[in-house]
Amino acid sequence: MSATIARAWKAQPHEAETVAALLVAFRDHNGSAWPSENSFLASVERLIETIDTEFLLASADDDSPPSGVCQLRFRHSVWTATPDCWLEDLFVDATARRGGVGHALVDLAIARATERGCRRIELDTHEENAPALALYHRMGFSERSKSDPVRDLFLGRPIEQP
Repeated sequence: MSATIARAWKAQPHEAETVAALLVAFRDHNGSAWPSENSFLASVERLIETIDTEFLLASADDDSPPSGVCQLRFRHSVWTATPDCWLEDLFVDATARRGGVGHALVDLAIARATERGCRRIELDTHEENAPALALYHRMGFSERSKSDPVRDLFLGRPIEQP
């Protein structure tokens, strides 16, 4: 009996609806009702055509539908004189968790960043999200991505629009 092996791939424009549906599931998982499904689809359709954004999809095996999604953003860094990769979103449907789908997505994210010449890949996650932290730590991520002896912090602030 052979073990199933999760697989991941770069989503193509014709897979925008699948990407958006998984991002909506992520939104729902987080207990939110906004943005709307139409907004997600419009954003994915817009971003999937750009060179600075990639969406990755993954499934538990060759016979299963996609059950995981990852969004990558690329930008040039003046500090490294190379591109940086921001792993903006990663979601695996509850039915596929602990089956290698998240690992396959992160593995491909690192490979895509490497192929594009990135010197670092960064992300943020909730400090109480133990399963995500365990995955990221297993895959070499740390709170010290800039090689400083102190922990990196992710900061943000909302901007009110007039």
